[in-house]
Amino acid sequence: MPLRITDTTLRDAHQSLWATRMRTDDMLQIIDTIDNVGFYSLECWGGATFDVCLRFLRENPWERLRMIKARAKNTPLQMLLRGQNLVGYRNYADDVVDRFVALACENGIDIFRVFDALNDTRNLQAAIKAVKKHGGHAQGTLCYTISPVHTVEKFVQYAKEQADLGIDSLCIKDMAGILSPISAERLVGALVKELNIPIQIHCHASSGMAIATYVEGVRAGAGAIDCAISSMAGSSSQPPVETMAAIFAETNYSAGLDMDALEKVSKYFDELAPKRRQSSTPMPAIDPGILLHQIPGGMISNFRSQLEMQKSLDKLPEVLKEVSRVREDLGFPPLVTPTSQIVGTQAVMNIISGERYKIIPNEVKDYVRGLYGRSPAAISDEMIKKILGDEKPITHRPADRLSPMLPKSTDAVDPKLIEHEEDIISYILLPEPALEYFKWRALAPDQRPETPADLELKKLKLTDKKESTAAAPAASAQATPAAPLNLPPNFQGIANEMSEKIGGLVLEELVFSRGEFKVSIKASGASAVSSFAATSPVASPATASAAPAQASVPVAEPKKAEKAPEVKSANQKTINSPLVGTFYSSPGPGKPAFVKEGDIVEKGAKVCIVEAMKLFNEISAPVKCRVIKLMAEDGMVVEKDQPLIAIEVLA
Repeated sequence: MPLRITDTTLRDAHQSLWATRMRTDDMLQIIDTIDNVGFYSLECWGGATFDVCLRFLRENPWERLRMIKARAKNTPLQMLLRGQNLVGYRNYADDVVDRFVALACENGIDIFRVFDALNDTRNLQAAIKAVKKHGGHAQGTLCYTISPVHTVEKFVQYAKEQADLGIDSLCIKDMAGILSPISAERLVGALVKELNIPIQIHCHASSGMAIATYVEGVRAGAGAIDCAISSMAGSSSQPPVETMAAIFAETNYSAGLDMDALEKVSKYFDELAPKRRQSSTPMPAIDPGILLHQIPGGMISNFRSQLEMQKSLDKLPEVLKEVSRVREDLGFPPLVTPTSQIVGTQAVMNIISGERYKIIPNEVKDYVRGLYGRSPAAISDEMIKKILGDEKPITHRPADRLSPMLPKSTDAVDPKLIEHEEDIISYILLPEPALEYFKWRALAPDQRPETPADLELKKLKLTDKKESTAAAPAASAQATPAAPLNLPPNFQGIANEMSEKIGGLVLEELVFSRGEFKVSIKASGASAVSSFAATSPVASPATASAAPAQASVPVAEPKKAEKAPEVKSANQKTINSPLVGTFYSSPGPGKPAFVKEGDIVEKGAKVCIVEAMKLFNEISAPVKCRVIKLMAEDGMVVEKDQPLIAIEVLA
């Protein structure tokens, strides 16, 4: 009996293990061999890959798809599609959904795995309809989670609703690795009994149960499983394909794979891994704690990064416990993009602020409003009141409130930057990273700055080198004389100019580099302003665009903070940042600022946004006041308690 195996190496595996940093060229060098293994399909697109291509790699995701399709002649290509969210972080109008799917089909996608984080079938309607219309294979998805409301009967109900939409197959998506072998047998058995469509299982190996889960799921009637090549498997990735093939070789199931080709593929990625990993610290093979907090692959590392930004890494255990509480407050949403970010970031906010729901990001408010879809369990009236006040949540399909987006979608973009129709779709989905990529692409190759991803790797290597040097004995460090510095001829002028400029800034250190030459100048008595890598923002599902997101590593000097103006009276105060993040004075690119100097602002009025931990936090005026000065610039990284706006309190 044939067993179909989907290979996730080119999408979910490196998204889970390498922060999605695999380059297109990395794929093309081995794609011919992968194509001849005998996989059922290759998952190579969608999920976070679209965003990361533009934002960090400075690659065209559409071109990646075309190049893979041109080489992969034997194996269908598969993508992960976030329902009405497509490959973005908010709902898009139906016209955008249809055109995106059409172009994805034209460029090479055969199978669309369509999911909604809340299992809200209304959010799948437009995407599945478009896939069927344009000739693709529509695979429905059950986002698996554990809660009092997520019973086998509930999942079967979700599956029947999707079957009514015309799906061709169904995937059980276990993004956290919490589907046990026994639960898999029960769920798959119930689905096979009620539905007449192929069942596939997608698990992460985080908890250590995935291999056994696959065995029991297949025995119960699932005909396909997701695996990654062994050198890209395990931990928060999928189980290894070689292991699963060997296990089923002793049964009446046969994967029919070329084991010699698999060995070549595994060796290739094993050698590539040191160049692409985002951390030199090995990831834990098994995380049994995931059975408690249900946080999917990659989320724990994101929490660490977020808490490090807030200088609160010691609070990680508290945050993990708080995740379960917030999840219950919000109606037990499965923890998958974007609800994983929404729940996780609110948990972080609750802990670092010292008070639950003292800071409520816009995305949490939109979730409670129903703009992301219907919560699996009802949210209590008390929680709705706490988050929305007197506002009532919507009851209709979230996308019904969206007007067509394609007309005039790129009016604000220089036409010279748009090369293909796909660029228009990229801009609609991810305006800021797409525009940054277009501008980068328009430069002559020798004028393009290094990509954010390459700068990340340099920073990582530098950190590793520093740690290695620090660990070495002092005598060893002194044994080798320092190589002579090859300083540029205008070194002294550069240093003098930088010294003069840094003197009046609220900066602790300014670093200038050119090639291998680097100058570090420190200012005494200054407070530090940190810069940090940002991950993809979760934009509001209801708005046409979100506040800009900063690049992961600055390609130019960080923007400078302003000194607070001298306080001339007791009425002059400052509105400070509640946390480390990125300051924005307006709700989006090209939109007017919330406030300007001289404005009279009522208590509670929005004055700016601080984007932190992937979400956008509106900052309100604490009192009626007059704006004296904006003390931060758009896109500037700000510290917790750093002054953002100087105000005069009005009686």
